[in-house]
Amino acid sequence: MIRVLVVDDSTFMRHALVSMLEQDPEIKVVDTARDGQDALDKVSRLDIDVITLDVEMPRLDGLETLKQIMKTNPLPVLMVSSLTESGAVSTLKALEYGAQDFIPKTQSNDRDAFGEDLRRKVKAIARRKSIIRLKYHHHAAPQPAPAHAAPRQTPPVCSAASACKGPRDLVVIGVSTGGPPVVQKILSALPASLPACVLIAQHMPATFTGPFAKRLDSVSQLSVTEAVDGDKLKNGHAYVCPGGKHIGVRLRGSLPEVSVTEEPKDALYKPTVNVLMETAGMIMGRRVLGVMLTGMGSDGVDGARVLREKGGCLIAQNEASCVVYGMPKAVVDANLANLVLDADEIASAIITTVKG
Repeated sequence: MIRVLVVDDSTFMRHALVSMLEQDPEIKVVDTARDGQDALDKVSRLDIDVITLDVEMPRLDGLETLKQIMKTNPLPVLMVSSLTESGAVSTLKALEYGAQDFIPKTQSNDRDAFGEDLRRKVKAIARRKSIIRLKYHHHAAPQPAPAHAAPRQTPPVCSAASACKGPRDLVVIGVSTGGPPVVQKILSALPASLPACVLIAQHMPATFTGPFAKRLDSVSQLSVTEAVDGDKLKNGHAYVCPGGKHIGVRLRGSLPEVSVTEEPKDALYKPTVNVLMETAGMIMGRRVLGVMLTGMGSDGVDGARVLREKGGCLIAQNEASCVVYGMPKAVVDANLANLVLDADEIASAIITTVKG
């Protein structure tokens, strides 16, 4: 049974979240809190597995509440955010401070879809409880570690140079749940002189991708912008796909360029990683390095297959460092990954492979 604390200053929203969560027999809402202070009091007293946390609240807002939780009693936290630009900025900060994922409130217009997504995300991040306890243990007040929690082991990997021969001048990154902090970690470790262009398909609402690109640009030596259809592939530059659209590569004459399109309109995810990996593989073949990061589901595995068939190379994030080991697992299980690496090792593997 997953025990949840629901934190929101709106009585209506608290009731709605409780009723949607408890449609799943594996989830029990043990209590609700009307603001951050109320939440901290309850976190200290109750046995909780997951917290859903509103971003904007009186007395103590979501960010300050989250900081306190991660310091004193670290737990998996799902941010429930507004779709405004300020809501996006706050949510991206929350992911840096330790929140595992977020769900935007306007999705609640379609109650069934929102409820399904909410339950799926709560169940996915609940599995991270023991890992979060271990990760934040040195910050937190002493907590007995769960008996089944083993120290994280990174499996040995062969060197990037032998597994993925370079040079390669295009890096394509597919990512979903838990992605923003990992993408930030990787991009901030890449040099301005990187002899490659980077394209990123992150599952994210349209109002979030602009602030996400700005955030990445502020912490990275690369230039990072939200992609526009027809952008040139420039070394030392990274493009984030706008939410609600797809990013890929196409030819203009004999030169490849960035494609931003609404097709396929029926794709389950917008952006879909399949379009990015498939078009990159078809157009640029051996010049592509694909990177599959944390995410729910299997989006990208079909595109990754094309990328590998055309001579592209693929790095998958390992299970221990993923918030959700779904998308990378799909490519590993399909024997498409040249390398399986911890999040901390991916930037140096990109640099080695790109330079060849």
